[in-house]
Amino acid sequence: MSEDGMERKLGEEDLAEGQVPITALQEHFSVSFTRMVAYAAGCSIKPHETDYEGVDITVVSSTEYRGYYGPQFELQLKCTYQESLLKDDSMTWKMKAKPFQKLTRRKRYIPAYLGVLLIPRDPEPWVRANEYGLFTGSRMFWESADNLRYDGPIKDHHTVHLPRRNLFTGEQLLGIMKSIGDLEGGSR
Repeated sequence: MSEDGMERKLGEEDLAEGQVPITALQEHFSVSFTRMVAYAAGCSIKPHETDYEGVDITVVSSTEYRGYYGPQFELQLKCTYQESLLKDDSMTWKMKAKPFQKLTRRKRYIPAYLGVLLIPRDPEPWVRANEYGLFTGSRMFWESADNLRYDGPIKDHHTVHLPRRNLFTGEQLLGIMKSIGDLEGGSR
């Protein structure tokens, strides 16, 4: 609630304490969340200087699988506090046409995925730390770009659905790596 008792909605122009735009904090928080999950699963992250290619980071394994040693995938990250986007069976996300087309292009050498991090709405903190650990009410849903492809016309935006069963956890991350490393195809 704001000082006048009206509910405050976060917007592009909102600044957090310290004068960093909320959108920038969300971007950094989604990368940090992904890094923590990846590192805990024994994987590493390669940052990208820009997201011109439609991805933010590359997640890398150092494990040898049946088909490949060191499988990797590229990940486009999004972050929201909009709980209303979470439906019974999926997280919906509206992507602008150009980033969607870059992410889902068929000629990608490295498999690509979309991850949408759902963070707590203000005033609940995104992270709480105490002597027992670090806690967050955030969760990320993911989907393979191969499964997001849409060959129809896209004017300005395209809505995608990330299954709720695709929760970005260490176990699921290692499952993605195994699928890529074992050359299982499909949603690599």
